[in-house]
Amino acid sequence: MNVEAKGQARKPRADGQRNRERLVETAKAAFADVGPDVSLDEIARRAGLGIGTLYRHFPTRDAIVEAVYRREVDELAGAATRLLASRPAGEALHHWMRLFVDYIATKKVIASALGSMVGGASELYASSGARIIQAISLLVDRAGAAGDIRPDVNPKDLLRALIGFTYGADNVGWRPSALRLIDILMDGLKPAEVRAAADQGQD
Repeated sequence: MNVEAKGQARKPRADGQRNRERLVETAKAAFADVGPDVSLDEIARRAGLGIGTLYRHFPTRDAIVEAVYRREVDELAGAATRLLASRPAGEALHHWMRLFVDYIATKKVIASALGSMVGGASELYASSGARIIQAISLLVDRAGAAGDIRPDVNPKDLLRALIGFTYGADNVGWRPSALRLIDILMDGLKPAEVRAAADQGQD
């Protein structure tokens, strides 16, 4: 097979991947706008694709709901190493906690659909929970080693606090409130000497 033929053979796969990504992104937005019961026809219409294309990638409603959730987990879990590669550890942890708010927002929108999946979502939640714990543990370890946060911070305790901050996600204005609480929490996580130095700098 020549180079041109190989390129032509690859193109459908590349187009298919783009269509899949477009459908997942569109489904996430549709779930947020309309709710978890939005029709698959509406998702395909919003994506500018035919319903047949949607069914080729996601033969059932459960499949596209699961794909949206898995992508959110992938983004959140993968963000830990990406953030640590581009900014100080404490700043990376702070930013990741803000991303966690967006993850919970999406999870709450599709929670009822996840709960009604054939076979349930317990296995899906278990695997995603393990990845999220691993991500926040990495960030806490690095931030503690750098002296950006207290060395006694427990990642699981921190995760519980973040989940608490997202309580009331159905209420207007909950997200700005959650982000403010994260800022306050981050200040409290700093070692006493770091906070004292910051206070002196403001005098």
